[in-house]
Amino acid sequence: MTETASHRIWHDRESQIVWDDASPLSMAVETRQGNIQTRHGRFVGGVSHGVEVVEIDSGAVRVTVLPTRGMSIWKIESEGIRYGWDSPISGPVHPALVPTFDPSGLGWLEGFDELVVRCGLESNGAPQHDEQGQLVYPLHGRIGNLAADSLAIEYDEASGRLDLVGEVIESRLFFKRLRLKSRIRVQAGSHRVYLMDDVTNELSTEATMQLLYHINIGSPILEEGAVLEAPIEELAPKDALSAAEMDHWNQFEKPENGYRERVYFATLCHDDSNETTTMVRSQDKSRGMAVTYNTSKLPRFILWKNTAAKSDGYVVGMEPATNYPNARSFETEQDRMVTLQPGETVSFRLSLLPLINQQAVEKTSQRIKELSTHHDPVIHAQPKKGWSVDS
Repeated sequence: MTETASHRIWHDRESQIVWDDASPLSMAVETRQGNIQTRHGRFVGGVSHGVEVVEIDSGAVRVTVLPTRGMSIWKIESEGIRYGWDSPISGPVHPALVPTFDPSGLGWLEGFDELVVRCGLESNGAPQHDEQGQLVYPLHGRIGNLAADSLAIEYDEASGRLDLVGEVIESRLFFKRLRLKSRIRVQAGSHRVYLMDDVTNELSTEATMQLLYHINIGSPILEEGAVLEAPIEELAPKDALSAAEMDHWNQFEKPENGYRERVYFATLCHDDSNETTTMVRSQDKSRGMAVTYNTSKLPRFILWKNTAAKSDGYVVGMEPATNYPNARSFETEQDRMVTLQPGETVSFRLSLLPLINQQAVEKTSQRIKELSTHHDPVIHAQPKKGWSVDS
């Protein structure tokens, strides 16, 4: 009997980025403040195939933006530190492969792995079904799984500013047409990254909207002993499970098998310009991530704790929002919707600041303490009526 050789040829399908140096979005900009470089490309292979990517390097931070995924920020790198998290999804996942309208309403979770993803625009919270059990509003809405239909780079040599501009339209014939115009801005030599979003109602009738910025931090910032610092004005747990950890609601543990998410709803103190700051920092205060935003348009804040096993997605979320992420009907009853007249635009402004050393963390901590100086926080041990459906 003659033996025959058996052969297997492997083709690695892991996604890779193919950069396009000839793209008009790939450029080197010389400014008076320093140089900024951008690269434009697409993912090839796997679930990321076809996802457009723009990388912006300010000289202090490298920002990776995903226009195909609603202008989300996939990750930020600075001084050798990666700011983001390790999702078991292992994306970025092309929106065509995300079943947003899965009957359960939870299909959004099949594409979730960004540092910053927007939730909205028609709804941004829990799934909502009608009396017949049909899905009306999916988890966290559609905007994070819609592609930008135009991209441009604008820059100013004198100030050292560079903006990546993209527009995403969320629409349905006869029902809605909301245009998100997003600017992601860096300054040459600066660690801060700005998100400047304008939402316009382009129909001839009144519209309502919601928006939440899901800002997600994992290792190495998140670790046992890591802490969220925030200038709390008022705070309440979302549900009974979250209430059980009120004595250490803002402290994070090491990864825990089987950990179930805890969620806390808050309003934050702000300065005379309505700006506030919060941060997640490491246990030894050597690094962190700060978020600064304007509370006049984003009056609510949510902390999402998901300190599960590393393989299950060890992550916490800082979430400035127009409302709390309950079902849309509940938020409507509580008068927490944003109303837009025909042609009206509402603007949202926030920034991310990677904190690369203890000095930067201490400076941010002092800023947060100053915001809290003249206010004693109101802390609820149980869910607050009107804030949560579980109250």
